Amino acid sequence: MNIPLVELTSRRRRGKPLLLGLATMTMAAVGTISAAWFGGYRINLTPSEPLGLWRIVKIDRPSAVGDLVFICPPRTSAMREARMRGYLRAGLCPGGIAPLIKSVIAVAGQRVEVGVSVNVDGRPVPSSGLALRDGQGRPMTPFSGGIVPVDYVFLHSRFGGSYDSRYFGPVPAAGILGLAQEVLTYAP
Repeated sequence: MNIPLVELTSRRRRGKPLLLGLATMTMAAVGTISAAWFGGYRINLTPSEPLGLWRIVKIDRPSAVGDLVFICPPRTSAMREARMRGYLRAGLCPGGIAPLIKSVIAVAGQRVEVGVSVNVDGRPVPSSGLALRDGQGRPMTPFSGGIVPVDYVFLHSRFGGSYDSRYFGPVPAAGILGLAQEVLTYAP
């Protein structure tokens, strides 16, 4: 069957606005995502902190107790196991892990005791009870406690199911990306 040249050209023109619209929308989405990423915006989908849009705010001082931070976890056997168990999400930190949002509850020189819950310098940390097993019944190994080394921090989340320093111990402060600032969040 032969299609007249005029009809074939007309069909091609009708498809061009749709293709141009899709290309424009795709480029706008990629541009928005790139601007948000390089602007320090991240989406939190974990229950350790409110769900939603967060921003990484650069910090020009040593981290302090009470800081809520974004941190790249170190590449340790504990983190590899946590990733295999599904506690940590994939991301762009070393080891292919997403940054964590946690509160700093102890810094270099402070004594951390881990038992039924956590104490820092003899003071109990609220909402710091330990789980003996994870949600799938696998045993959890708590950190043994001790003095936080120089250039390290001890992290915590009030969320009972959080995987934090209660289990993996202090982490290098060098992994801190910045303070975690809520932008548009929802706490279920």
